[in-house]
Amino acid sequence: MQTKKKKNRPLSPHITIYRPQFTSVTSILTRITGNSLLVGSLIFVFWFISVAMGENYFNKVSPYINSGFVDFIMFLSIWAFWYHFLAGLRHLYWDTGRGLELYEAKILAYIVVVGSFCLSAFTALII
Repeated sequence: MQTKKKKNRPLSPHITIYRPQFTSVTSILTRITGNSLLVGSLIFVFWFISVAMGENYFNKVSPYINSGFVDFIMFLSIWAFWYHFLAGLRHLYWDTGRGLELYEAKILAYIVVVGSFCLSAFTALII
């Protein structure tokens, strides 16, 4: 019997071969923001639990929840929410079969990124 000689090459295109494109980075960032929204949600739920457990417990937890670090995490959660929301709208638009050309996809990616920063700033100013 013959033994097959294994070739020393990648089986499929890999990240080391292709440079990332803006549209692929925004797609990956959509998944990251979806998962990172869990952190903000957990902080929010922790705050609700501290309120529900009474004034004494809330007073113990309040300095941690009102810290600058948690405020920063919550602002990032606001940005992640708007980014994920706009990227979801972009995917719904793509599901209709429109916006799939390279130029249109790039424009939509820029709209998602710029729109998420603008909506985050607007939300932070309102809140």
